[in-house]
Amino acid sequence: MTIRYAARTDVGMRRTHNEDCFGILEAECMVMVADGMGGHAAGEVAAGLALAEVGLFYHQTCVEPARRWPFEREPSLGLLENRVVCGFKVANQRIFDAARRGDGRKGMGTTLVAAAIVDDEICIAHVGDSRAYRVNGGKIDRLTRDHSFLEQFKELYPEMTLEEERNFPHKNVITRALGLSEDVEVDVQLHSLNPGDRFLLCSDGLTGHLSDEDILELLGGAQDLVGSVKDLVDLANQRGGQDNITAVALAVS
Repeated sequence: MTIRYAARTDVGMRRTHNEDCFGILEAECMVMVADGMGGHAAGEVAAGLALAEVGLFYHQTCVEPARRWPFEREPSLGLLENRVVCGFKVANQRIFDAARRGDGRKGMGTTLVAAAIVDDEICIAHVGDSRAYRVNGGKIDRLTRDHSFLEQFKELYPEMTLEEERNFPHKNVITRALGLSEDVEVDVQLHSLNPGDRFLLCSDGLTGHLSDEDILELLGGAQDLVGSVKDLVDLANQRGGQDNITAVALAVS
């Protein structure tokens, strides 16, 4: 299979600096999107640390399979899933330790969503409300569930309408992020790849303005992957650009 990539990050229309970032490790077929939080640019630091630490651990375990891992493997997960999850845990520890040292970084943290491909499988892992989608055959599937107050509320009240979701007062409050505590729970899943698959990883600055249908329309049919990602970010800005906006797309052929 051939994998193509496209990515874009934008400060948005209301922010003065960008605390989002993305990473693409083409040699390892891994992509990531992080959305940092914290005062005095600490969110940018946390997001950068997350990408660096996960990417380094994943690369090292690719080139040195016998390398000792700093965290126990989970017996219920396969090797690929364990490698990604362990990378998240390494990043969480690094960010938490850096925040404890102070220097204006107390309480910093970041969301993180990652996708890693080995052979004909893709592993999706996430913490927070940055999302992963799969588009193919004229359909879109949201692969991740936000770790947020809104999603917790929807579990209690599944009859909640879309209008009520839009007006929910704490919809941007997340319940899980890297760096906020010594331990972190990582949601992880494994999927088979199919020709024609397109995957989108993005921050909530994109999904706060675009519906699943918008993403399907812009990403589903166009052959220009770079142009599709630009169109997604531009549309989010046209609709207000309330936050930083980041999108990374993968196309499988």
